[in-house]
Amino acid sequence: MLTLTRGVGETIRIGDDIEVHVVEVRGGTVRLGFKAPREVTIHREEVYRQIAEANLLAAQVTADTLGALAAFAPVPADPLGPAQAPEKPTS
Repeated sequence: MLTLTRGVGETIRIGDDIEVHVVEVRGGTVRLGFKAPREVTIHREEVYRQIAEANLLAAQVTADTLGALAAFAPVPADPLGPAQAPEKPTS
């Protein structure tokens, strides 16, 4: 882990397009400001862990879940089409 010392008003750069600004230091708390492209997600660690846990739970599929989802699935059409009565011979 890289450890840096910065004061209020100072900045750290990550790559070419991410900036971390030290906004305020009060007691044992540091306020940070971030400038990053929209596609970069930024979360507090505890929020990130909650999201990761929710994603794992959502990815787990049980037989009950599949059964419940199957009730909403359309019934596939018969590939042979509807049964037809044989044609009567013409005289």
